[in-house]
Amino acid sequence: MNERLWGILVDSLPKLLEYGVKVTVPLTALSFALALVVSLIVAMIQYADVPVLRQVCRFYIWIVRGTPLLVQLYLVFYGLPSLGVMLPAYPSAVLVFGFNEGAYMAESIRGALESVSRGQMEAGWCVGLNYLQIMRHVVLPQAFRAAFPALSNSLISMLKGTSLAATITVTEMFREATIINGRVYESLGLYTEVALIYLAFCTILTWLQRVGERKLASYGGDRA
Repeated sequence: MNERLWGILVDSLPKLLEYGVKVTVPLTALSFALALVVSLIVAMIQYADVPVLRQVCRFYIWIVRGTPLLVQLYLVFYGLPSLGVMLPAYPSAVLVFGFNEGAYMAESIRGALESVSRGQMEAGWCVGLNYLQIMRHVVLPQAFRAAFPALSNSLISMLKGTSLAATITVTEMFREATIINGRVYESLGLYTEVALIYLAFCTILTWLQRVGERKLASYGGDRA
């Protein structure tokens, strides 16, 4: 590695980390929080088998999973203004990432809900709990343990996917690397550097996932 490239990488690292911590991580957190809310609602509607709403949820999942994330970003940020709906780049990214990942997470949660024995619902009715109480205190805690690995994978995938926000002018970590590269023309070095930062972030999330899985497993064992 020549001295010029080394100097560029050293100088760019603090700025890339700054955009990673101040933009990429919050963008991921907000989008994941939205995705979790959306997926819980969609999964519970399907689990309860509400006739019309269930079909609406299936349609939503079909549309989102059948179209590319990049196209969805362009439709919201560049397409909606033609209908008079103007959204800034950052909220557009949060909405698209949240509703996109929410469709996938909804299927994970639905599968986890269906893995819980229906007999526990009946037991809840017998002791006088209503539907929401049964879901909150009996079904959802067990389903969450089953869905936790899949939801953690969704979070890691979303962190990497936020790089697509650069295509709608959100200045996150990847876009900042592109801006720096436009000045210094060191594509291989800079994009390798930003890839390693993403790898470090994902490694931390993977470690947290394993810690969470161990705690949930021990909690389940204690309850058993």
